[in-house]
Amino acid sequence: MKIIQKIEPTIPKIAKRKRVAAYARVSVEKGRTMHSLSAQVSYYSSYIQKNPEWEYVGVYSEGGISGTTAKKRPDFQRLIEDAKNGKIDIILTKSISRFARNTVDLLETVRELRAIGVGVRFEKENIHSLSGDGELMLSILASFAQEESRSMSNNIKWTIQKRYKQGLPNSKQNLYGYRWQGDELIVVPEEAKIVQEIYANYFKKISAEKTAKMLTNRGIKGYTGGEFKGESVRSILLNITYTGCLLLQKEYVIDPISKKSKRNKGELPQYLVENHHEPIIPMETFQAVQAERARRQAEGSTSNWALNTSCYTSKIKCCYCGKNFRRRTQHSSKGAEPIYKWTCRTKNEKGVKYCNATDIPESVLRPLCAEVVGTASFDEELFLKEIEQILVIERGVLDFKFYGGKVVRKTWQPMIKKDYWTPERKRSWEKRNQRRKSTDWNGRLNEFTGFLVCGRCGANYRIQTTKLCDGARQQKWHCSELASVCKPDGFRHSITDKLLREMVTEVLDLQAFDEKEMDRQLTKISAIDTEVSFHFKDGHIVKRTFKPLKRMSEARKKTQSKKMKEWWRKKHEESNNDTCNNQ
Repeated sequence: MKIIQKIEPTIPKIAKRKRVAAYARVSVEKGRTMHSLSAQVSYYSSYIQKNPEWEYVGVYSEGGISGTTAKKRPDFQRLIEDAKNGKIDIILTKSISRFARNTVDLLETVRELRAIGVGVRFEKENIHSLSGDGELMLSILASFAQEESRSMSNNIKWTIQKRYKQGLPNSKQNLYGYRWQGDELIVVPEEAKIVQEIYANYFKKISAEKTAKMLTNRGIKGYTGGEFKGESVRSILLNITYTGCLLLQKEYVIDPISKKSKRNKGELPQYLVENHHEPIIPMETFQAVQAERARRQAEGSTSNWALNTSCYTSKIKCCYCGKNFRRRTQHSSKGAEPIYKWTCRTKNEKGVKYCNATDIPESVLRPLCAEVVGTASFDEELFLKEIEQILVIERGVLDFKFYGGKVVRKTWQPMIKKDYWTPERKRSWEKRNQRRKSTDWNGRLNEFTGFLVCGRCGANYRIQTTKLCDGARQQKWHCSELASVCKPDGFRHSITDKLLREMVTEVLDLQAFDEKEMDRQLTKISAIDTEVSFHFKDGHIVKRTFKPLKRMSEARKKTQSKKMKEWWRKKHEESNNDTCNNQ
C-alpha cells in the first residue's frame, strides 16, 4: 500500500547582515591631507551603506597622528575595543600603512581580531585577514610599510640636520624669560629678573628647593602658570639659552617606530649659535655655575649644605634592603643636647614593615670607629681616609670595610631604649601619668594603645581627643600612618573609644569592660574601615562592623571655622587685657 506524506514548504532563512566599520587615517594635519581624510570617510560611509548584506557601524578616523604606535591613536583603540565587544564583524581600511606602520602592532592586532572572528580587509593590497594566506601576505607587506616609515624618518632627519647647520631651530618652544616673536627670541623683563635672582641665589648657597619655595610664597608663577619647583629652578641653571646662545640638537630620536628620544651626550654633533638673541645672564656667570655644580658633584653629598651630612653620610649601608643609613636628630627636652642616631632609609620612609634594621646611636658609632682604626678617640680625618664602608649585617653587628679590602667585624649592644629613658624623661612621664590618672578622662595613652592596629598597613592606631559643644570630651581612634601610604585613594574611618569598649565587652561576654580580661584572651585588635577584628590567643577571629561617624559637611566646616576664629580672638583679647592689668 502506498504511503503519501506531505512536505510543507520551507522559508529560507535570511542571512544575518555583517556589521561593517572602516578605519581612515592621515599622518599630517594640513589642508590637503585633511581633505583626503574627509574623502576617505565619505567614500567608506557610502560604500558600506550601498551593500545590502552589510550593516553600517561607522567610520573611525584620525588626522595628524602617526601610525607607528597603536597606543597613541584613540580612535584606533576605540575601534578595536568595539570589535572585542561584538559590535563589529568586518573592518575596512585603505592600506596596511593606514592601519599600522609597525609590523609587531599590525600582526598582534590582526591576530587578536582573527581569534574573535573579526576580519580586516586591506583594499590596496587586496588582503583579507581571515583568508588562508592573509597573515603571510600581511607579514611581508607590513615589513615594507615599516621600512618606508624608517626611510621617511631618515629624510626628515636630513632636513632637520640641514636646518641645524644653518643655525635654525627645529621647533620654537617658549621658555621662562623669553618668548618667540617670529624668528626672534624676545626677553620678558619681569621674568628675566627672576632668572637673574635664581643665579644669584645659587652663589649665595640657597638650594633650588628653597629658591622655589621663596618664589612661590611671593606668588610668582612659572611659564605654564604653575608653582615653581626645585627641578624647574635647576633646569634654568643648566640652560645655556639665557646667555644669548642657542644650542641645537640637545636631543635626538632613537627609533622612528617607538618615537623614543635620548639626550645628546656626544653621540651626534651639536650646533651652538652665538649672539642669537639678547642675553639675560653673562656667559661668565653661566660657566661659573656649571663649574661649581661639577665641583659639588665630584665631592658628593658632603658638599651640599642643604643636607644633614656628616663623615658617616653615604658610608653606612643596610644589608637587609641595600639602602644607605641617614642621620636623624632626636630632641629629648628643651635646652638638652640633641641625640643623633642613624636609621635605614627604607625604614625611615616606609616603616619597619619593609625593613627592620636596628637604629645605631652616634654615641655608639664613634667609639667603635675609633677602636677599629686604632685611636684612643674618634678622628674624623683618619676615619674618612681609612674606612670605605660600614655594613649593617644584623642587629648589633657591624662590618667595617677598609679601602685596602680588609674587613673588621664589631658587635655592640643595642641600648636605644635605655639611652632614651633618661632619669629626666622618666620623671617627666611619671608626672604626665599622675596628671592623666587625676582626671576623669583618659589621655593619649590608654588600654588600647599598642593593642589596636590597622588591618591595612599594620601601623598602630592613635587616639585623638576633641571637645564637643557641651564641654564633653570625645575620643576617637584612627590609623597613625599617613593617608598617602595607608589609603591614598579614599577616606579613612575612625572609631570612638566608647564604641570600642562596648565591642570588647560584647565579644568577650563581660558585664563591663575589663582590661586584664582583654589582655588574657586577645592578642590584638585590628580594624579596616568599618570592620573590627578581634584576634584570640587560640587562633580564631571574631569580626564586628560599626556605623561610621558622620562626616562634617562643608557648611558645618565653615561654621566651625568661624567659631574657632571667634574663640581665639576672645582668648587673644583676654590675654592682652591681663597683660595691661599686670602693667
